[in-house]
Amino acid sequence: MLVVITYDVNTESAGGQKRLRRVAKACQSYGQRVQNSVFECLIDTAQLKTLQARLEKIIDKEKDSLRYYFLGNNWKNKVRHVGAKKVTSMDETLIM
Repeated sequence: MLVVITYDVNTESAGGQKRLRRVAKACQSYGQRVQNSVFECLIDTAQLKTLQARLEKIIDKEKDSLRYYFLGNNWKNKVRHVGAKKVTSMDETLIM
């Protein structure tokens, strides 16, 4: 399923900057960045639960926020991109 994860981390302190880096790194392990604080993750239910637990341990729930958008398995007709910063198709093989 495709899940879009967005986050807003308060970076007014050094701790906030560290949390921001940790959240981005966790998301990067499961998907691709499509905007500064937005990741698209093509993952299964078990991976999603693991990622959610990881992210929710990182953030400060009094200062930061996470949003999950569940686009499901039929996501191709639900995503439209216009403009710069092309992203790689989520269902293609990546060679690095």
